[in-house]
Amino acid sequence: MNAPLLAMIDANLKAPLLVLFIVVLVLLALWDGVWKVVAMWKSARNNQLAWFICLAIFNTAGILPILYILLFQNTPARAPARAEPGKISGLPPSA
Repeated sequence: MNAPLLAMIDANLKAPLLVLFIVVLVLLALWDGVWKVVAMWKSARNNQLAWFICLAIFNTAGILPILYILLFQNTPARAPARAEPGKISGLPPSA
């Protein structure tokens, strides 16, 4: 029983299996692409060049971008904007 797997599958099933395989590959590529773009955007905003390069090079079906977003993204605490002396923040400038 050394016959290849595709040779054992009936000819009527080969076309639907091929279509299913292509659909799964397209969905997987879209899944990876969305997560990759979000993770790369966040790493660029946080000035994390090493993460940006790793996310750009490695295709991990969304696993590496999800791990970056959930575990390794260090969002620096931003200081609140300071108002200039003599001005009240949040009010429009007086004419």
